[in-house]
Amino acid sequence: MRPNLTTDFLVIGGGIAGLMYALKACESGSVTVLTKAGSTEANTNYAQGGIASVWSVDDSFESHVQDTLIAGAGLCDRAAVESIVRDGPDVVRDLIRFGTRFSRIEHGGEDEYDLGREGGHSHRRVLHAQDLTGQEIMRALTEAARRHPNIRTLENHVAIDLLIEDSTGGSPGACWGAYAYDRESQEIGRILARATILATGGAGKVYLYTTNPDIASGDGLAMAYRAGAKVGNLEFYQFHPTCLFHPAAKSFLISEALRGEGAILKLPDGTRFMKRYADAAELAPRDIVARAIDSEMKRHGLDCVFLDLSHRDAAFIRSRFPNIYSRCLGYGFDITTGPIPVVPAAHYMCGGVMTDLNAATEIPRLYAAGEVAMTGLHGANRLASNSLLEAAVMGRRAASASAKMLGAVAANPPEFPEWDPGRAIRGEERVLITQSWDEIRRLMWNYVGIVRSDRRLARALRRIELLKEEIHSYYWDHIIDSDLIELRNLVTVAELVVRSAMAREESRGLHYNIDHPEIGGPEWLRPTVLRR
Repeated sequence: MRPNLTTDFLVIGGGIAGLMYALKACESGSVTVLTKAGSTEANTNYAQGGIASVWSVDDSFESHVQDTLIAGAGLCDRAAVESIVRDGPDVVRDLIRFGTRFSRIEHGGEDEYDLGREGGHSHRRVLHAQDLTGQEIMRALTEAARRHPNIRTLENHVAIDLLIEDSTGGSPGACWGAYAYDRESQEIGRILARATILATGGAGKVYLYTTNPDIASGDGLAMAYRAGAKVGNLEFYQFHPTCLFHPAAKSFLISEALRGEGAILKLPDGTRFMKRYADAAELAPRDIVARAIDSEMKRHGLDCVFLDLSHRDAAFIRSRFPNIYSRCLGYGFDITTGPIPVVPAAHYMCGGVMTDLNAATEIPRLYAAGEVAMTGLHGANRLASNSLLEAAVMGRRAASASAKMLGAVAANPPEFPEWDPGRAIRGEERVLITQSWDEIRRLMWNYVGIVRSDRRLARALRRIELLKEEIHSYYWDHIIDSDLIELRNLVTVAELVVRSAMAREESRGLHYNIDHPEIGGPEWLRPTVLRR
């Protein structure tokens, strides 16, 4: 990468939120998309289920809104829910216009979109591309972005810190881009931008077991927090109830859509258990299902439970879930003939950088969309397949808002210094990084997982504070690389999750504390907000 690049719009992250932003913003100026790995390596790429949107005449916006509010356990912002849900059909049409091929089915002699149903939904409203929806969306959006002359993609580049203008009066200064590390040349340069969006996805790698790709280290959240942005509701980390339990599977996600099509959770002896936890059984919201599995595993001393769809027609299973079928078969499990072993794993960050409904943060010229952001849609628990909906809607809105901002506020970036490594030396002992990384993930899994306690949280915070001090010292003494950048961000995210969990002395949605097992009163119907 050249020492300095300039662009009208800087997109940090190349998933659905970032690409929807890029494909809209490119109508108003030059766009640079920064991706940590290849152009399709993003959390979006791993989304199996689909995108929730009112599409059938039997469905309604109010029904989708109510399902979302119920899942969110009293903490959703109703204005955000109604606004984003109502934009759903338009944004789906945009995805189709960009080339996304959602699955279709013949019904009553008509060819129409095949709508799935997942936990917490009262209607079939999930558009999908078999069980590879994320891959199909990424294919379409990536190809559309490559065709546009105003969009430049820099692969294998890691954002380090945001370029923030000095301010007076206590309010945050404006954002003018970011310092970025080129993983191939190992150089660090400035990318100067008149508008910047964080679309970096989640932070699943803060936990030992996760459905997220290796790049999900919370970079955008940590950078925004260091820059002075407010973050909220980070105690609500969603654990997907069903990931394949196999040493070589690396927490391969088994889509909630299987339960939507009738899959049953069982103990090793074949006993069903979900009816004891919720009337909706396997179609209960994810927090209930994940806690039920965790409870059964602990009660019986199990390593896993089992998910069984084998009572459905084998041809249907293979056509509806071709990826899951083939992947499981590769590990020795045939989902058409018997149950498969599953366990919960960290999946989705419901909190994030706080934004308004145009995706603007409180830092001027800085936007955030997708999993990194908190709009108020998800509340204390995300409704299945609302994540792609929110990312697409808010990415598109952010582009419109930032284009209007640039048209109304003419300004050039101030001078920012080039990256100065000082007297930093190249680190030779990589074990110092790998040990810290492993320790963070294990203590977060053991102390800040599906079930928490005051004592576990306090112990986690004490150790994280020590790790943060050690990592901070190592960071400034050594020449940085992508692993060190991610480790610095990961320990910041861990601290924020723990502090948020300690601040909420009740159990609600995804946050369950055995020392405060009940839902609290009206005083807890507010977001948990942290600021540097």
